[in-house]
Amino acid sequence: MVNELKEFRELGLKRELLEGLDDMGFRTMTEVQELVIPEVLKHKDLVVRSKTGSGKTGAFLVPIMQSIEHRGYPQSLIIVPTRELAVQVSMVAEKLGRKCGIRSTVVYGGASINIQMQNLRRGADVVIGTPGRIIDLMERGSLVLGRTKFLVLDEADLMLDMGFIEDVELIISSAPMERQTMLFSATMPREILGIARKHMKADAAKITVGEEEDLTVSTISHTYFIGNGRMKFAALLSYIEKFNPKKCIIFTSTQRESEYVHNFLKNNGFNAIVMHGGLTQAMRERSLHEFKTRANFLISTNLASRGLDIPDITDIINFDAPDDPRIYVHRVGRSARMGKDGRAFTIFGYDQEDLMRATTRLANIKMDKLVLDTDKFKNVQLPMQRSRREGRSGGFDRERAPRRDFHGGRDRGQGGERRWHGSSGNNRHEYKRGSR
Repeated sequence: MVNELKEFRELGLKRELLEGLDDMGFRTMTEVQELVIPEVLKHKDLVVRSKTGSGKTGAFLVPIMQSIEHRGYPQSLIIVPTRELAVQVSMVAEKLGRKCGIRSTVVYGGASINIQMQNLRRGADVVIGTPGRIIDLMERGSLVLGRTKFLVLDEADLMLDMGFIEDVELIISSAPMERQTMLFSATMPREILGIARKHMKADAAKITVGEEEDLTVSTISHTYFIGNGRMKFAALLSYIEKFNPKKCIIFTSTQRESEYVHNFLKNNGFNAIVMHGGLTQAMRERSLHEFKTRANFLISTNLASRGLDIPDITDIINFDAPDDPRIYVHRVGRSARMGKDGRAFTIFGYDQEDLMRATTRLANIKMDKLVLDTDKFKNVQLPMQRSRREGRSGGFDRERAPRRDFHGGRDRGQGGERRWHGSSGNNRHEYKRGSR
């Protein structure tokens, strides 16, 4: 455990990089940055386990910016699981690299591949992207990794959950053997450790920030409610009345249900925004901006559960309890960032007691049953919906995933089948390229 956080200026960084950090208001390192940056500067491979929100982006971008100069070809490749995280990392890279003269670009599915190819042709030193689009660009000859010095896998366990590991291994095998590799993950499943052993140097440094069982921060309080159907909406309103969340993300299991809960809150006078993979990238970015600047509630699928830097989240509400206990950890990690307090509230269906027990065991937390006055809301008007059939966990119809890549996977349109493993537990969907 590091007892005293140090300042970036103590690392001997180049003046332009220090000025970029200063412009962004970054002077003191977080614990993960203090542990990681010196090891990267020693040319070590790294396996890092640290919670989302601990400063991991700076931990790998700062030493990369210190170690490269503008050359006009990809010297660093940063692989991330979602478009939103790709955009976020790219924004930090652009700010840090501006005074250093280092150019970065971001690539992901769902956006024009021709524009991304043009940006690569202009000369990018740092490339940030999602696995499927990276492979598309490699196969088109637009992204060549022959001189790549740094390879970063960010949120590696989420890439495993989303079924991207085969793509990631293909990308790694295309990079030079003499590269420096960094793997960052909030948890370390067996498969992730296997990738580290297979693709990293034997003397790779292993860094852990926080104890293994500390998957969720201790400043989050965890509560639950048991209910199905209309009772879930009554519990939602009762919770909001009781706690008056300042900034709250409400997670649902499907895009359709996100829209439904969004309409429900809007109809009841709340300032709410919706964000899910069925929206265009521009719409999702606008939703995120509005939530950061003016809205109190963001209703989303698991899309928002990892990697997004949304400050001051006070409450996480799992309107639909996640099927996979690991997703619970990812979701509640949006709250209580940088040592702040937070609340996590989950609505379990009547038949989900086993899931609740599994969640508390995996996250090593205690959930308290929350007493809510739902009677006053039991007759609340619900918006019109296409089906009243309730799903197994007390929600409404589970929709089939749209035939498109809404987590940043391949976006080619020709040939073959590809299986997408959803990140919400047992739901798995298939699509064919060219059918979108």
